[in-house]
Amino acid sequence: MILELRQVKTNINQFRILEDITFAVPEGQVTVILGRNGAGKTTTLRSIMGLAPPARGQILLDGKALEGLPPHVIARKGVGFVPEDQAVFSALTVGENLRLAMRRRDKAAEARLAFVLDVFPDLKEKLTRKGGGLSGGQKQMLAIGRALVQDNRVLLVDEPSKGLAPIMVEKLAEALRLIRAQTTVVLVEQNFALASAVGGRYVIIDDGRTVREGVLSELEQDRELLRRYLGISTGQRGRAG
Repeated sequence: MILELRQVKTNINQFRILEDITFAVPEGQVTVILGRNGAGKTTTLRSIMGLAPPARGQILLDGKALEGLPPHVIARKGVGFVPEDQAVFSALTVGENLRLAMRRRDKAAEARLAFVLDVFPDLKEKLTRKGGGLSGGQKQMLAIGRALVQDNRVLLVDEPSKGLAPIMVEKLAEALRLIRAQTTVVLVEQNFALASAVGGRYVIIDDGRTVREGVLSELEQDRELLRRYLGISTGQRGRAG
């Protein structure tokens, strides 16, 4: 397993957000974190990234501890983070946003940039467009692209489909399928259709605790789990790609 969380507990101010988060992430797959609003999904990603440092527990990358390290050090170890707020520079062009995110300007970095533009052809067509002039879906593509041009072994992506039109969700699903061949992805996603389309494994978080993890294709058939922890029925799944 490339990434492991063991009994992680995280407090934000006086509030206890995570009580016991324990799961493992296999390399080369998309692991989807599921749960109702307020369950602790985003805080789990922020804890991994060091933005919400755990009060206790272990977070391991290749068996080496991440907890206690500042976010910039965790990033240098190969963990990328795409937050929900689509962190792009509005005044810079698409090309400038991507090149600014590069840690190095070598052949490997240029190859990663070429991969990003192949995955997101919309960005390739708008390299000279200012980030602030992009649609919501294009900004999401750019935010993910900025993380991909770095040499990340694990990519944390928070709610990428939120607020996107169905056609953009389908494009996002197609892109995530390509991305998972290049890097391990931990995805927080409310859209179960998208999660099912791209994910290999799942983790369900409820009230700050891990309550179930397993193979996503098996979860699709478990109506009781879907209803109890996600509040959805089989008729609500829809499609994504």
